[in-house]
Amino acid sequence: MTKEMTRQLGFGLLWIGFVAYAFLGAPPDQPDTLDLIQRLSTGQVGGINPLVVALFNLMGVWPLIYGCLLFIDGRMQKPPAWPFAGAMLAVGAFALLPYLALRKPNGEFHGAKGLWLKIQDSRWTGVLLGLGAVVLLVYGLSNGDWQDFAQQWQTSRFIHVMSLDFCLLCVLFPALLGDDMARRGLSNPLVFWGVALVPLLGSAAYLALRPPLIPTLVTPDPLPAKAEAQGS
Repeated sequence: MTKEMTRQLGFGLLWIGFVAYAFLGAPPDQPDTLDLIQRLSTGQVGGINPLVVALFNLMGVWPLIYGCLLFIDGRMQKPPAWPFAGAMLAVGAFALLPYLALRKPNGEFHGAKGLWLKIQDSRWTGVLLGLGAVVLLVYGLSNGDWQDFAQQWQTSRFIHVMSLDFCLLCVLFPALLGDDMARRGLSNPLVFWGVALVPLLGSAAYLALRPPLIPTLVTPDPLPAKAEAQGS
């Protein structure tokens, strides 16, 4: 078995294991789960532990951070990245892991950047995402009730799985980081490990500081034009 096949199999098994645990091993659903999700989604957070509020919103920041790598990486992959990136907004790592299992390592980028990729490649996107993450972390950590959160983690499937999902997204970022660095001519291992070992904020800092992607335009084959000139 090749290294690439082993890598893909590992991500596939991790996805299966995570799905199985979420439905079979995690704590049971609570009767108020749907109401909690609706309140968090609409900003009606009165009486909700700030740690839960911050975590829920950070699970919306993470897909945007990953999108800044996924849409660029997807240009050179057979499976399009956008369905997985879009689904991450709802199910996080449950959508990311299948993409990681299907993609192949590729540190190249060909073609021009359209408006969407320019936004994903912009350092300002990274700055805004980093600021949003910092605000949410400060809010949750400074106002949250850890004892209440620990109790909910043990009794609520939603809180339990969302917490594990967040941790998994922190761990999986390096799976795309190496190829993104290669596309930009970055080969310093200190950069890689500095980003990989600082969850969330390291990823946002990388997006804010990485050099811009230089598109490689595919030049047309000159042979037909030469043959036409010789024929005339």
